Amino acid sequence: MATAVGPRALLTAIAAGAAAVLVLWWHSTLSLAGFGGWLTGAGEILGLLAGYSVVVLVLLMARIRPIERAVGADRLARWHAMGGRYVIGLISGHALAITWGYAVTAHTNPVSETATLLTTYPDVLMATVAWFLLLGVALVSARAVRRRMSYETWYYLHFYTYLAIALAFSHQFAVGAAFTGSLIARFWWSALYLIVAALVLWYRVAVPFRDFARHQFRVAGVRQESPHTVSIYIKGRHLKELAAEPGQFFRWRFLTRGLWWQSHPYSLSAVPSDELMRITVQGTGDHSAAVARLAPGTRVLAEGPFGAFTPLRTNRSVLLLAGGVGITPLRAMFAALSGTVTLIYRASTWQDIVFQSELDAIAEARGATVHYVVGSRRDFGADPLSATALRQLAPGLHRMDVYLCGPPGMTGSAVAALTEAGVPRRRIHYESFEF
Repeated sequence: MATAVGPRALLTAIAAGAAAVLVLWWHSTLSLAGFGGWLTGAGEILGLLAGYSVVVLVLLMARIRPIERAVGADRLARWHAMGGRYVIGLISGHALAITWGYAVTAHTNPVSETATLLTTYPDVLMATVAWFLLLGVALVSARAVRRRMSYETWYYLHFYTYLAIALAFSHQFAVGAAFTGSLIARFWWSALYLIVAALVLWYRVAVPFRDFARHQFRVAGVRQESPHTVSIYIKGRHLKELAAEPGQFFRWRFLTRGLWWQSHPYSLSAVPSDELMRITVQGTGDHSAAVARLAPGTRVLAEGPFGAFTPLRTNRSVLLLAGGVGITPLRAMFAALSGTVTLIYRASTWQDIVFQSELDAIAEARGATVHYVVGSRRDFGADPLSATALRQLAPGLHRMDVYLCGPPGMTGSAVAALTEAGVPRRRIHYESFEF
């Protein structure tokens, strides 16, 4: 198995790369003459950092299994989103500083200099197009906009990022002071982009097709778990070679008409065997509704396993706290964990409860505890997952490891309640699967 790269090691490597970019600028800059020179120098630094940062953003989303396994898909996604905002700021600052610096040096105004740059240097026009493409991607990634579009639309609009990177790359080599006079700098900068491109192609294209050929994933059957939830059983060969752990997820692409072009993340809802895996899907959209109608024998491309939401092997007692369909990864954990385990399952109605018979059977077989907290806040008269309520349901809570999965609102309030109840933040484990 590949060696995992932890969050601290990854951040250190990214910071070291940024430092190397600054060294590259320093080495290529002979002098800074006057205010215009300083502005131009600042613009060059921002441009180099922007060119480096877009590569880092792509790397974070390359689905490199050792990195995703150690860092966690949700954390990588948060870093990617935060980094995207930084990149927009770096590029905007680069354009402003360079244009202003050139204008000061040429003793003209920024508007006139902007027109000169756009009409005289074709690569500047391409870079401007790249800038607007990235601004468009940033716009559709804003939370208020993202909520109004489907996952597929949001996902495929992000492919314009690759076009923007290609346009900006040519701009860097055409006019970048760090590259125009240094073959070595051009070589290493190209190598950086090519290595990341190769990683993307390997992990997002080659590995899924290799695994498909090796494991022959197919739909074995579909089972209705509740009025709005179904389980899909995936059969295959040598599945233990995937080393999937309870709490992890795969990205599934069902090769049938209307679904083959979509890839969605779903967690394993049972401990996998060497020939069978199970996922459970709540019918909240067109994709999940179509998945419920899958025919046995449908071929499947599966990418994974991903995620760092896996149980730690300690001697401490464990609390599993699920909300709604968030029971999916916790159901697999519940069956796999040893020692003292308490499961709290929060749902609005009993119709929303899935796996009840399975959970009760697991609890009885291993002497674990299951609490079903069903009803609205109005029914309870207060928050049923408050710090006080959680202490009553899970005695000794402050000494437990907690694994939490549920809707974002429930997750946020539960983390606050657990912290108030005395659970150290480092012992509260959760992973969000929002796009």
